Amino acid sequence: MYSFKNDYAEGAHPNILQKLLETNLVQQSGYGEDAYSIQAKEILKQKIDNPDATIYFVSGGTQTNLIVISSLLRPHEAVISAKTGHIYANEAGAIEATGHRVITVDSEDGKLKPADIEDILQAYSLRPHVVKPKLVYISNSTEIGTIYIKSELEQLASYCQSKELYLFLDGARLGHALTAKTNDLTLSEIANHTDVFYIGGTKNGALLGEAIVFGNTDLAKDFDYMLKQKGALLAKGRLLGIQFLELFKNDLYFSLARHANEMAMKIVYAIKTLGYGFLTEPVTNQIFPILPRAVIDELMRHYDFYEWKAIDEQQSAVRIITSWATDESVVDAFIDRLKGIAN
Repeated sequence: MYSFKNDYAEGAHPNILQKLLETNLVQQSGYGEDAYSIQAKEILKQKIDNPDATIYFVSGGTQTNLIVISSLLRPHEAVISAKTGHIYANEAGAIEATGHRVITVDSEDGKLKPADIEDILQAYSLRPHVVKPKLVYISNSTEIGTIYIKSELEQLASYCQSKELYLFLDGARLGHALTAKTNDLTLSEIANHTDVFYIGGTKNGALLGEAIVFGNTDLAKDFDYMLKQKGALLAKGRLLGIQFLELFKNDLYFSLARHANEMAMKIVYAIKTLGYGFLTEPVTNQIFPILPRAVIDELMRHYDFYEWKAIDEQQSAVRIITSWATDESVVDAFIDRLKGIAN
């Protein structure tokens, strides 16, 4: 049974495995001071056009969100997130466990707008009796597959700056956002319009790993202490550095994300041809088609995916995710199966 449940079901791209094997017996310094990590950071600084950026490699997305947010906020400060945001919906209360409230916004497209944040600031203005909103958390792509366009991010960044709010972008699927056909943002613009963001490797060809990028370097002071204290500073930091070096030295990262998107769009075209709609307009490798229950039940006999949200008694939205490793023949077979069921 082929799984469309997530984009990290496979291991890693062969280039990464080969490089890990080739360098296995080469002695290197630990804790991210190895030659591979240093080189990878220099390449990333070139990609974001910021030689002064501060970069750290860590193992996973929840770990990244927890450490970044808890390191930036004082005990009385809170974070604003869309209700679909990963820190609120899928991280077992990790942020709240550090003592910081997550204030949520209902958002049909998973994105935040200045007006949403203004409402929160007004609602939490009774100083000192309520928590103080201080950080805005967004994802690109979002947890429901949508992306921010340049004008949206620019407006959000400008608003946050005017209100002295930090802007933190979760980039677990940043590669898929930046290679979407409707995207008009660059990696350097992402860096320029956020205080801190991260580049996700786990969901785009790496064994594991995320690259935390501080464009606002003042916020990175003593961050290495936070990594160590939270158990995120790997002795064998080379394992992360090698992966990001391979992913970015020849733009493999973007090629893999583009492939995942293209496989998803092929499925999208077939679903639209059959007359079915979507929960959100599909542009990345996460798609949410709305299908009849009978079609879903039959598909689930052959493929693994999530039933995301019931629309009514007869139909539900499902989540289908393609990955860097999804073979086109698998997509073609899925489409043939779907057409056979629908007809």
